[in-house]
Amino acid sequence: QVQLVESGGGLVQAGGSLRLSCAASGRISSWNPMGWYRQGPGKQRELVAVTSGGSTNYGDSVKGRFTISRDNAKNTVYLQMNSLKPEDTAVYYCYLNSGGRSSWGQGTQVTVSS
Repeated sequence: QVQLVESGGGLVQAGGSLRLSCAASGRISSWNPMGWYRQGPGKQRELVAVTSGGSTNYGDSVKGRFTISRDNAKNTVYLQMNSLKPEDTAVYYCYLNSGGRSSWGQGTQVTVSS
């Protein structure tokens, strides 16, 4: 089973930037959807960004501020988050779909102070 290890969360002031990383163990394909979801306090888990085969899909609330990228040689996906807002505060979860099975990371906390 694929394991996902996230890093890069933390505390940042509004307007600042953070970069998240997620490395997958085992063999995966560049066509396997991989990316990020988040869950804020009292909210449902929502899409942040997912990439597959070179295409990307962003949640409406992060378009133009966040950028997802992928290093297939390293089985790693990155999330560059710019112009952060307090409403971006959430636990960010790495996601991978391989062979129809969804895998999730343990989550990394991102807190944006106003």
